[in-house]
Amino acid sequence: MTHDTVRGNPGRPVALLLPGQGSQHVRMAAGLAGAEPVFDRAMGEALAALGESGAGLRSAWLHEDRPSVIDHVTHSQPLLFALDYALGKLVLSWGVRPVALLGHSIGEVAAAVLAGVFTLADAAAMVHDRVGRLAAAPPGGMVAVAASPQEVAPFLGDGVVVGAVNAPRQTVLAGPDGPLRAAADALRGAGFIARPVAATTAFHSPVLAPALRGAAEAIAALPVAAPRIPVVSGYTGRRLSLQEAAEPDFWARQPMAPVMFWPALEFLLAEDLLLIEAGPGQGLAQLARRHPAVRSGRSAVLALLPPGPGPGDADRAAVRAAAAVLGRPVAV
Repeated sequence: MTHDTVRGNPGRPVALLLPGQGSQHVRMAAGLAGAEPVFDRAMGEALAALGESGAGLRSAWLHEDRPSVIDHVTHSQPLLFALDYALGKLVLSWGVRPVALLGHSIGEVAAAVLAGVFTLADAAAMVHDRVGRLAAAPPGGMVAVAASPQEVAPFLGDGVVVGAVNAPRQTVLAGPDGPLRAAADALRGAGFIARPVAATTAFHSPVLAPALRGAAEAIAALPVAAPRIPVVSGYTGRRLSLQEAAEPDFWARQPMAPVMFWPALEFLLAEDLLLIEAGPGQGLAQLARRHPAVRSGRSAVLALLPPGPGPGDADRAAVRAAAAVLGRPVAV
């Protein structure tokens, strides 16, 4: 990775973190709509690229106040893809040149667009196809457990699997509704903290395999380019190669493959960085703050947006504060 520094961050190159399912909330980043031209333009491009559903998605993004709607795969996945892309473009417009991008779940698709692996139109076609398939999957969900993968192992089975390893003691389980509820109840009974993740689909679970059958064939028609910005994959825990990026099954399997965010973060933080979470919420920033490199002060973390829902001026204030840290004053 080549280094690039920014004013206000001497000596530290920048990497972007792009969040996925579970980070969404009502009116996420809506305070930037109509207030930040670069963000507005990029968000409009992403929603337009998603086709006929784009107008409905925009309306839900700006006006819907029911989490049950925003959490559904038909809204959460395309909106997270669009927001991650638009917020990433906003940071790039400040003259920041990231040395790496690390996306979590659907955030990896947005990272691939920002890196030039896919065009926005082609990635949006992949997301649209993926969402249509996942909408037909059986009901399911995800549960975050304050435990290691080894500790949750006795509670797995009946379709319940480890869907993500987010930190040494932050493991996400995924599976069908009934078995997942039973596993969560058993974990709580054993003294573990287990909280639902905002999802109505068993993301990163093999139960999605039937719904995703044929996805690789659709992706195979999309052209792929070498990443212009290094992408650290949350599925392999290493830098994405052109060979991997060109493999349709690599992308087709992502919705049912476990996210190994912590190993990917370990790889990323082998050097000292300023990590910027460019997406709704501060979930990845909170996880990154647990890393020894951040706790020791060798690396640092910056979130672009507030931790959750709030008034529009909170979004604008958070972006202004982040830009000031980077030495990029903005008027929003």
